[in-house]
Amino acid sequence: MSEFSREQIDTVYHVIAARRDMRHFLTDPVDPQVLARLLAAAHLAPSVGFMQPWRFVRITDRALRRAIHALVEEERVLTAKVLGERGDEFMRLKVEGILECGEVLVAALADRREEHVFGRRTMPEMDLASVACAIQNMWLAARAEGIGMGWVSLFDPVALRALLRMPEGSRPVAVLCLGHVREFYPRPMLEMENWAQRSDLDKLVFTDYWNERTTPEKPA
Repeated sequence: MSEFSREQIDTVYHVIAARRDMRHFLTDPVDPQVLARLLAAAHLAPSVGFMQPWRFVRITDRALRRAIHALVEEERVLTAKVLGERGDEFMRLKVEGILECGEVLVAALADRREEHVFGRRTMPEMDLASVACAIQNMWLAARAEGIGMGWVSLFDPVALRALLRMPEGSRPVAVLCLGHVREFYPRPMLEMENWAQRSDLDKLVFTDYWNERTTPEKPA
């Protein structure tokens, strides 16, 4: 028996469906109390062995923000070259809002990762998965608060770590853009730009063995 009402349950699913990776922002500042709530939501994420490997660096220096943007732009150009014939199409996409958004956070893995063996002996990437859970918590909380959020992954992690004076053993995972938006995209932006389409769920769910498919019940 759920302790939540049907309305509360529906709200959770609604927020999940309405979450968007935002790239277009207004320059209005984010209320510090809202930012504190979003960080608290991230900190409530599950983590393997309760290791809590996430760290967040809030970027308040405009020169530092511009330097991060320059790293992203450098990687954007290199990515376009790797994409070959889709390179020009990629360069026309807006992939971040670092210079416009109200807040920039860098989500990172803590140093001294190897001290945490619980859950990582055969799956060493589970600390990274835990950070991703924290980012998702923040993303959903931001959407519920009416704050846009974008996950930027186009950067050289070694260069960004040096730029932020992070210790050896730590690792930047994401540049997070947070801020007010004129509107949320009605569909994922890359879907709207015909870059990619969401896969059919029934092609991704198997029964017992790989590629043994089953058709899940459609949500009510």
